[in-house]
Amino acid sequence: MILQAPPARTAQVYTLADSSDPEPVLDIVVPVYNEQADVASSVRRLADHLRRHVPYAARITVADNASTDDTLAISVGLVDEVDGLRAVHLKEKGRGRALNAVWQHSDAEIVAYCDVDLSTDLNALMPLIAPLVSKHSDIAIGTRLSRSSRVVRGPKREFISRSYNLILRTAMGARFSDAQCGFKAMRTDIARRVLPFVADTGWFFDTELLVLAEQIGLRIAEVPVDWVDDPDSTVDIVPTAIADLKGCARVGLALAMGRLPIAELRASIGRDRAAGPRIDGVPMGLVGQLARFCVVGVASTIAFAVLFLALHSFLGAQASNLVALAITAVLNTAVNRRFSFGICGRDNALRHQLFGLAVFVFGWLMTAGSLLLLHSVAPEATKQIELIVLVIANLVATLIRFVGLRWVFRRTSAHNMEIAA
Repeated sequence: MILQAPPARTAQVYTLADSSDPEPVLDIVVPVYNEQADVASSVRRLADHLRRHVPYAARITVADNASTDDTLAISVGLVDEVDGLRAVHLKEKGRGRALNAVWQHSDAEIVAYCDVDLSTDLNALMPLIAPLVSKHSDIAIGTRLSRSSRVVRGPKREFISRSYNLILRTAMGARFSDAQCGFKAMRTDIARRVLPFVADTGWFFDTELLVLAEQIGLRIAEVPVDWVDDPDSTVDIVPTAIADLKGCARVGLALAMGRLPIAELRASIGRDRAAGPRIDGVPMGLVGQLARFCVVGVASTIAFAVLFLALHSFLGAQASNLVALAITAVLNTAVNRRFSFGICGRDNALRHQLFGLAVFVFGWLMTAGSLLLLHSVAPEATKQIELIVLVIANLVATLIRFVGLRWVFRRTSAHNMEIAA
């Protein structure tokens, strides 16, 4: 089956002037909106750096997105002065919209972007694109949050940046360190496959792209950068932060509901980064899956214990065990499906829950049998002793659950890979 992208929603890009050669190695985009004061000096400085320090054919693309001042006219005029410069125009505003459209249609091997204020030291440009030229990585990002980065900015922006990235790590499971640094690059062949599924047109574009890339299993290289805050930045922090949080909720819901073709993209272009390290004699992904399964197992055991003790006084041991086990088994299967084994969407969800139900019946038989044995040996056992016996029996059942779920979910993953192929 051929993976179908959603209906085209990239904006029309109008090339107004171009002094660059076709098919360069690097196409670095500078998105601008009402930047008439800075665009000329920034372009000249960037062009000088490319000429002196980048040994590859490179193009600068100034992407004007609906400026209302003289930014566009200045950009077009610069083309006669600066070799390797292209000026394009989009009729709609949006930094993410401009990057998405220009990157998808670029004829370069690598696409990149930097903010017009050039807050990031350009000496990081070669380390940024090197892992992409070698095809070692698929995406490269500058990070201001590395210990070796040198950053000059106020405490307010520092707090907001770190808080936002903490939210991404806890709520979205992100592993990249700095979502919003305006210094990124991507292999163009990968960009054409992924960007049609990135919906945001504003500042959340970077985050959505990186979250999707990690879910797919793309390799993201991080480069420590030196960064100096622009005091004249036009970014409105509070509305941008609110929009970013809304974007997190939208993308999180899309992932949870299976609205994005994660499995198909992972099978076709991913590197299965989330599967864990390869260890001789250990199946691929076992270490990471087992670690995540244990986390879910601990949470399930705690939930089971709370439910069992809460129900025991009016249902008795056996009935409390049955109800608590049933509730936690359904939740356990659902969470392990997504969190431990990386299965997204509704496909085969019913089959997985039926298998989980079968494992639940097995676990219930083990725990119920353990209670019967305990009561035959110690009829006066307290509910605390009963709980200890049940937890031990559940541990045995949990080991069997892991083996069974891993077998079922690996079959699903293999089936998805066959479909994508």
